[in-house]
Amino acid sequence: MKQITLTGLIILAFVSLMTAQSKPAYQLFKNNGKTADYNKMITDLAESDMVFFGEYHNNPISHWLQLEMSKSFLDIKGDKLFFGAEMFENGNQLVLNEYLNGFYAEDKMLPEITQLWSNYKTDYKPLVEFAKDNNLRFIATNIPRRYASMLSKKGMDALKELSPEALSMIGPDLETYFDPTVKAYAEMADKMGGHVPPNMLNIQIAQASKDATMAHFSLQNFNAGDFLFHFEGSYHSNYNQGIIWWINKIQPGLNIKSITTVMQSEWDEMSKEDKAEIANYIIVVADSMTLTKG
Repeated sequence: MKQITLTGLIILAFVSLMTAQSKPAYQLFKNNGKTADYNKMITDLAESDMVFFGEYHNNPISHWLQLEMSKSFLDIKGDKLFFGAEMFENGNQLVLNEYLNGFYAEDKMLPEITQLWSNYKTDYKPLVEFAKDNNLRFIATNIPRRYASMLSKKGMDALKELSPEALSMIGPDLETYFDPTVKAYAEMADKMGGHVPPNMLNIQIAQASKDATMAHFSLQNFNAGDFLFHFEGSYHSNYNQGIIWWINKIQPGLNIKSITTVMQSEWDEMSKEDKAEIANYIIVVADSMTLTKG
């Protein structure tokens, strides 16, 4: 009887495995449209100076792979690995550093973090704790939301009203390089069709302020030989736009690569050219994937 039960369990496990294999949660592709091997991808990306991971904020596959890739990069880069993230405003860097250094417990840190994302505990805490456990730097790269809001209302004129302390939290190259005709910002207006609001330029400036600021703090904390693994919404890095565009403007010559997330239905509709240009590697996720709390 025990033998029959054991055999039944083995058969059930085999059937479950085969069912899982026929319904993959995600697939990994290179930008030539061919499937990618995870270990080969890691080896390739680890040869870069910076890697930008474009996520869907509420997609669990993105967050799981971010942590798994962090473990793989640590094995190769050691203490040269450090992290950056859109999810933390740079004004929180002191508190974040103190927590990473073990000054106080998490319950003291969390109330001090401004604009903490609602899915921190499920999606970003594992990355912060990984950095803490391995004595790695974690950089809060994003602009404080209040300043992006001011720029959206007043455009570049907002910069004239802010104190030097406030300006130190905004990418200093914003006025120098901002160009509304650049793909990432031009598309914002294009997608509105005939309903472009009168303050569209300011909206583009506010979006650019996020990218420029994340680029600035990524570069400010990068030293020769370092390896930055940065987490951001995919729109901030797809097609070498957003943060990557700003870094190439501010400090050209760095070896930058990216990985992005798309849904299966999106991937099916993308042209060969889009697949080739969107990122170096693409995570294609099942449309039915359960979402995390955003």
